[in-house]
Amino acid sequence: MIVLGLDPGTRHFGWGVVQRNGTRLVHLAHGVIDTDVKGPFAGRLVEIERALLAVLETHAPTTASMESLFFAKDAQAAAKLGHARGVAMLVCARAEMDVAEYPPARVKRTIAGNGRAEKTQVAQMIRVLLGLTVLPALDASDALAVAVTHLQASQVLRAAMPEATARAGRRSRFNYRKAPSV
Repeated sequence: MIVLGLDPGTRHFGWGVVQRNGTRLVHLAHGVIDTDVKGPFAGRLVEIERALLAVLETHAPTTASMESLFFAKDAQAAAKLGHARGVAMLVCARAEMDVAEYPPARVKRTIAGNGRAEKTQVAQMIRVLLGLTVLPALDASDALAVAVTHLQASQVLRAAMPEATARAGRRSRFNYRKAPSV
């Protein structure tokens, strides 16, 4: 399984691709899509779409994951984040990929062992877990973290419910699901 982790944003959109080989996590790639903040908002969404399509073409992930939406104090910022998430979901749906969501606290708990871990702690743990020599940008490390979380959750589910996960593989080609709570 090759997982594309996504950290949506309209200024900086993080992405990371991770694969599981047996019990080993393998880092394939990561990056940040930095959009032109001086250009029109709709143009930024087009930049995100084009860049994500290039990532899909280059790395051929089989599934995607991102943090679930949280309630922000700034409604305008939350709406813009929603637009970036929508572009990401549309790109993945058109590529016939499932998209799983995980609460931010679960991602932090999976990676750093603490649901309230700071972004820098998560980035450091991602560097160690994936054997990276350089600390990734925070947006990219968040994307890698959600990809690793999905791989860990998928492994637990396959071990706990082999029949259910076999049936899940035969679902409709346009599945969008929330990740189960653990």
